[in-house]
Amino acid sequence: MYSKEDREKAIMLYIKYDKSAAAVIRELGYPDRKTLACWYKEYIRTGDLSKPYSRRSKYSLEQKNAAVKYYLEHGRNFSRTIKALGFPSREVLREWVREMVPDYQKKRIGGNRKKFTQEEKKEAVIDLCVRTGAAKDIAKTYGISRETLYNWKNELIPGGVDLTMADRPEEHLIDDRDALLKEIETMKQQIRRLKMEIDIWEKAAEIIKKDPGVAPKKLTNKEKTLLVDALKNEHPLKELLAYLELPRSSYFYHRKIASLPDKYHELKYRIKEIFEKSNKCYGYRRIHTMLAREGTRVSEKVVRRIMSECSLHVPMKKKRRYNAYQGESAPAADNLLNRDFHADAPNMKWVTDITEFSIPAGKVYLSPIIDCFDGLVISWAIGTSPNADLVNSMLDRAVTTLKDDEHPVIHSDRGSHYRWPGWVSRIAKAGLKQSMSKKGCPEDNAACEGFFGRLKNEMFYHRSWRGVRLDEFIDILNKYLIWYNEERIKVSLGGMSPMEYRQSIGLAA
Repeated sequence: MYSKEDREKAIMLYIKYDKSAAAVIRELGYPDRKTLACWYKEYIRTGDLSKPYSRRSKYSLEQKNAAVKYYLEHGRNFSRTIKALGFPSREVLREWVREMVPDYQKKRIGGNRKKFTQEEKKEAVIDLCVRTGAAKDIAKTYGISRETLYNWKNELIPGGVDLTMADRPEEHLIDDRDALLKEIETMKQQIRRLKMEIDIWEKAAEIIKKDPGVAPKKLTNKEKTLLVDALKNEHPLKELLAYLELPRSSYFYHRKIASLPDKYHELKYRIKEIFEKSNKCYGYRRIHTMLAREGTRVSEKVVRRIMSECSLHVPMKKKRRYNAYQGESAPAADNLLNRDFHADAPNMKWVTDITEFSIPAGKVYLSPIIDCFDGLVISWAIGTSPNADLVNSMLDRAVTTLKDDEHPVIHSDRGSHYRWPGWVSRIAKAGLKQSMSKKGCPEDNAACEGFFGRLKNEMFYHRSWRGVRLDEFIDILNKYLIWYNEERIKVSLGGMSPMEYRQSIGLAA
């Protein structure tokens, strides 16, 4: 477990080195890349690092000492130690070693690589320039690679020329020629392999009818055998089998099976016949039953596979998505508002609709009437069923708030609730004007839909309703609507609630 100071030190270096995890790990010897990234994200998000959580170790002190001892005596290898002892994890063992071995960081950072001085590098470069043998022999003498030796040369003699070139120009040209020929041969091999891969993808789409995006290595051995047979005259068999990861024995086995006569030839003919006689209505289960009645003993899996190979599919009509629309039960009213929800005075334009609240205890429905003048909820009804009583009782309460000379337009969607005789007769009796949206066009009732959105964002979403009874939820919803009318301020009303706004202009007591 790293202390807070260790983690802060790592984060500061990580930021200093332009988020180079390798540079931080090389300097400190800890942690791994993923852990460092997690620390950095936490630091950026919170501006600080949390204290490490320490918990009681599940390993005893004897186990801890034994693991560290084995690690030190067997080559300082984490994987070897964990494999031999069976415990602990790599990160836990690294922490034990860091705690019990003071020079652990130094050894991990330095590794086993030898550090060469500038004088040793110059001596090696001089030996390279005056050599009489191969450069790799000089590199081996110093215990380095040939590439490292030439890197030293380029570092100490920028643009320099090999001193032996003038003495052996022909040999130098021969070496260059051999290297070029080797590189050309390598490129030819790559081109052949790429062509083979393209041919395999094309044949997979042509013969096996697979999608272009399918990976050939994921095909069945039988399908791979078909591909190999189709391409073995164009590419070496060994390379095809290696690319497709198809064992040689499996390839010849499937070839032998393919050469045998089809034992289901007569069965295929009979299945096709039954399928056609049934007007293509029988699936594999009923065809299997028909074969059993005829005395043919075969499994359902075989029948299903044969029908798939012969493309015998029962035609099915696509299921339509659920739609509650059941047709026009009565003539619809005209859209009088035409998306103009501005009102210069109260009780000129009303909008209404029904929304549903689904909680674990059941479903609750809300039917409100909204005044377009200031968004005041004139009346509402809450119930567990979207029936006629829900909307009729709401309308009756709203009508009682009207004066004798007030006859607002009441706008709704084309739901059946607003076409029932009870609703229509109430509107006519109160002298209201009915308006309806176009079918399937919620934008025509945007004022009411916007109210529902605000209501659910503020009161319903982002809360858990588990354990809340329906009557409790209805009470919460009622209290919210009262608060919405009386206390919830609106910027469009100058920072006042609908009731406060009406009182400020003398429309309410």
